[in-house]
Amino acid sequence: MPVDLWRKIQRSNFTSLDALCIFLGLNETLRSELEQNSAFSLNLPKRLAEKIQKGTLDDPILRQFVPLKKEKEKTESFCTDPVGDCQAALTQKYLHKYAGRVLLLATSACAMHCRYCFRQKYEYAPLQKGFDEELNRLQQDLLIKEVILSGGDPLSLSNDQLGHILASLDTLTHIKRIRFHSRFPIGIPERIDSGFLTLLEKCQKQIWFVIHCNHPHELDAEILAALKNIQRLGIPVLNQWVLLKGVNDSIEVLEALCEQLVDSGIFPYYLHQLDRVEGAAHFEVDKEKGRQLIAELNRRIAGYAVPRYVQEIAREPSKTLLF
Repeated sequence: MPVDLWRKIQRSNFTSLDALCIFLGLNETLRSELEQNSAFSLNLPKRLAEKIQKGTLDDPILRQFVPLKKEKEKTESFCTDPVGDCQAALTQKYLHKYAGRVLLLATSACAMHCRYCFRQKYEYAPLQKGFDEELNRLQQDLLIKEVILSGGDPLSLSNDQLGHILASLDTLTHIKRIRFHSRFPIGIPERIDSGFLTLLEKCQKQIWFVIHCNHPHELDAEILAALKNIQRLGIPVLNQWVLLKGVNDSIEVLEALCEQLVDSGIFPYYLHQLDRVEGAAHFEVDKEKGRQLIAELNRRIAGYAVPRYVQEIAREPSKTLLF
């Protein structure tokens, strides 16, 4: 990422809860419901904060990013590593869960901190460490066909750093596909700059680009235009999201999001059941309600516009289909 853009992010993102409360016009009663001392820091792009309804805690964007005191409640079966990342880590940056593909944790840095993030307690490798060990593992394992760049968020890396990774992967003939998992375009679409697009265009592998958007209010014309620039390179863009109580657990919201995605040529990929990370129990939606929502979606919209409703279960060989 260009240095000037990263500095802009650091200046404009809300990292102070007090400053955000003033910006959102939250009174003392509402502030009393917020967690002031969360170990998982507040990090919210200003352009997302500008979409939040003022004077309430019920806004679907606010609920995703602002720490509530409910995070301190202890809930049975919620833990620090709900999807088994630690068991699957061959190095701190190299996760091998599923046949034929590996996940490279490119960085711990992210454009925003989602309160339900299942990796909020993951012990990332030091940022200054390179990827030589991980690339060497990839070179040795000829059964790997796909590399998933995740994090944190891989777009937190500079174009030079991403270019090095992509160029290294280009030399491995057994690697056929590279997948980006990124939330960056939702908060900071200008990250999809000409330099990044050039990297994608030069890469010899088939690239797939997966975004994370939970609610139609997160999308706007600038975001969709940035993603369209990726699509014009022949790169499929998909969306995966999480079913979240008080955010998107209604048929109206899910239908609106799915329709907006497919109208923009973005494939609704996965709707995830919440990963049971410690502190996120207040987001959980009952799986039976989730199944009912998907059934109703099937009645309302075209089949290709309905996501697969899945859950990631530690040590299982694939995502578990819930509907």
